[in-house]
Amino acid sequence: MDILIAGLVLVSASLHPVRDFLMKGVQFPESAYFGVIVLWVILAAIHAWAVDASLLSVVTAWPLVLASGGGLFLYYVGVQATMARGDLSVYYPIIRSSPLFIVVAGFLFLGHRYSPALLAGIGVTLVGAFFLQYRRSITLFHTPLTLGAASVAMAGHGITALADAQAMQLIEPMVLMVWVNILLVLFCGAYFALRRPPYRSRGAQLLAGWRATPLRIIAAGALSYVSYLLILIAFQLGGDVAAVSTLRQASIPISVLLGGMYLGEQSVGRRLGWSAVLAVGIIIIILSR
Repeated sequence: MDILIAGLVLVSASLHPVRDFLMKGVQFPESAYFGVIVLWVILAAIHAWAVDASLLSVVTAWPLVLASGGGLFLYYVGVQATMARGDLSVYYPIIRSSPLFIVVAGFLFLGHRYSPALLAGIGVTLVGAFFLQYRRSITLFHTPLTLGAASVAMAGHGITALADAQAMQLIEPMVLMVWVNILLVLFCGAYFALRRPPYRSRGAQLLAGWRATPLRIIAAGALSYVSYLLILIAFQLGGDVAAVSTLRQASIPISVLLGGMYLGEQSVGRRLGWSAVLAVGIIIIILSR
């Protein structure tokens, strides 16, 4: 893998856990994440204006924009359904296994081919990432519906990555981000409003987070915007979608360190051991040709 592309992805991966750290424990999670989506539209529109990128250029990539937006919506729905059952910490390894979906779907439907070294690196990285997050006391097949919801989230994330990688050969990153997130504002706004608790108004369901934690939403939105912009630039430079998506798993050991240092989470030592396995996989990917 090109060193510049690897560097962009690893910088992106270092920013992503900070977003999750800022959003952890917010009082109105649906509203907060909806706020981040809205902020992405604003930031991407300003970015497009600043670099004189035409938003109308999206006409050359509409099917990919729809696929990306639809995939992200599936991701959010799958995550929310998993969270509703209280098992997100158990099934999160499945959600984060989108590189596996990308490899299989790319090979079967898009004609992608992968070197043995790249496949080995992806496999080692996914093993390390899986056991970094897996809780031994729970079986994944204990609640099939929750497993299904986590698998939907994983597939949605994979569909988005495949669509984004192709779209970056046609349009600029900020153009994609404007239109995909406009779609998400519509899709997720309707979804979050419909699944609101009976004691909360639709307005409160969508906007309460801005009143409760505005600075956290702004900080999380800005950081995550920069983080994903770097991923899109990596795709634009020709980064392999499976390799790029797998390198993003580097965010997991960083989140382990943040959780241990600031949130008092347990089993940090064991998880750092699996972080070393993940790091070996990343090195193999970077060195693969």
